[in-house]
Amino acid sequence: MDRTEGASGTTEAPGGPAHATRTRRGEPVTFLEAISEALFEEMERDDRVFLMGEDIGVYGGAFKVTRDFMEHFGSDRVIDTPISEAGFTGAAAGAAHMGLRPVVEIQFMDFISPAYDVITNYIATSLYRGSGPQSLVIRGPVGGGNRGGPFHSQNVEMAFFHTPGLKIVYPSTARDAKGLLKAAIRDDDPVIFEEHKGLYRAPALREVLPDEDYVIPIGSARVAREGTDLTVVTYGMMVHRSSEAADRLFEEDGVSVEILDLRTLLPMDDEAIMRSVRKTGRLLVVHEDTRTGGIAGEISMRVNEQAFEWLDAPILRVTAIDAPVPYAAPLEDYFLPGVDDIVTAARYLAKY
Repeated sequence: MDRTEGASGTTEAPGGPAHATRTRRGEPVTFLEAISEALFEEMERDDRVFLMGEDIGVYGGAFKVTRDFMEHFGSDRVIDTPISEAGFTGAAAGAAHMGLRPVVEIQFMDFISPAYDVITNYIATSLYRGSGPQSLVIRGPVGGGNRGGPFHSQNVEMAFFHTPGLKIVYPSTARDAKGLLKAAIRDDDPVIFEEHKGLYRAPALREVLPDEDYVIPIGSARVAREGTDLTVVTYGMMVHRSSEAADRLFEEDGVSVEILDLRTLLPMDDEAIMRSVRKTGRLLVVHEDTRTGGIAGEISMRVNEQAFEWLDAPILRVTAIDAPVPYAAPLEDYFLPGVDDIVTAARYLAKY
């Protein structure tokens, strides 16, 4: 099938579901298309998988992730819900109890907060309480940089990081997005799956994905860039910001930066983090989430407990500032961690 850019900037494929399994193998796909392929292929593979969310059916989703899915799978498996995150997430929990595998889309992850109660007090504790597994995925867009203001730009991972029973996934590439989403749908534990909207259609992130079915194990980090002088531990959009910074540091200072992409925040791949820290002796943690209570604090303490003797410098962090996400472009640019911020912190560490 041919992919053409529609007037809205979304990707369409005439004559069938826009995000069906590719019939012309070897073509690159966007991050968004990789998400769509994962959903489509898992629904084809397992008829227990179904989708719930606001505007995902007739409209095809706010970002067109599920364009034409309703026409292919029907309204029983692609369910348009009312604007009630607590209600339809609770309904998904009931469906999971009955052996189904719901995938819930939160149109913008900022609005996952109304479902916080059912997620943390019911879904996450279900297996522990003897009520059975909750095989469901809660997915949706996160992150700033799109001038969406405080209601459409947040990162929500740390609101759930402290909750035993949940898994949290946050990919940075199209290949990982597809493989990790497939793994999440097949997992017997509830998974919160965060997708940075700035990655959705980024041309530079188009990738040729494997033809065969594949999954990427939840809980496994990857080395996004090999290096010897210092380690950057990060995830999501900040993998790419850190890569830009690493290029500058090598060109301007001769500093070799290793970038570890966590991919999964819960469970965290301690072994991969410690292996890289022992190799470089220096650690910079970078995340887009706000500073206080951010995951940098947890990573720093784990390194302090498990690899302190290998450190040659203090652990530093580059994060967003402690404020709601601004709407005005200059303020949002100031709020978000940028390449210059990463370069400055890394230079300090490298010279320490």
